[in-house]
Amino acid sequence: MTISPRHAALAEVVEKACQAESNVFGYGIWTHHMLSVVEYGKRLAAILDADADIVEIAALLHDYASIKDQAMYEDHHLHGPREAELLLQEHGYPRATILAVKECIVSHRASMGAKQRTKEAICLASADAMAHIAQLPSLLYLAYVQHQMTIDEGSKWVREKLQRSWNKLCPEAREIVQEQYQSALNVLP
Repeated sequence: MTISPRHAALAEVVEKACQAESNVFGYGIWTHHMLSVVEYGKRLAAILDADADIVEIAALLHDYASIKDQAMYEDHHLHGPREAELLLQEHGYPRATILAVKECIVSHRASMGAKQRTKEAICLASADAMAHIAQLPSLLYLAYVQHQMTIDEGSKWVREKLQRSWNKLCPEAREIVQEQYQSALNVLP
């Protein structure tokens, strides 16, 4: 999977934030989550006839706030649009692009129950969920290493996260990751 050259500068900013010592998720959030969200987002954009540029930018920036500052983690869907706006303005993106990206980011979290109102927002929310399902080791790392859960707590948390992720998938995304979802659930007690 490659980042579009027109968005390489944004990708560089996000990757550097992922490499920073202050990023509590570790560099793996870049390699095992962000890049997967970009890949799945672009794939869904083609299927749903969504604006692939908006989806790619939103995928790159959807978790940026919590990567940049752990204090923004709980409400990163609310802090994320502001952080994205600042970064996109700094890089000279048009206002319409900024607004579309913000709309995607604010509605990407399954646990918040926000409704996706655009095809691009549907692509981002589904791509984020697809990455959770496809990157099970990343969720296990988050549960057991980052959140320091017990075996039972972590297993329950990951299972619930996977189920929330499955529930927010659009039908096209479900078709793509159905086998991976079933396999992930089979691993967890």
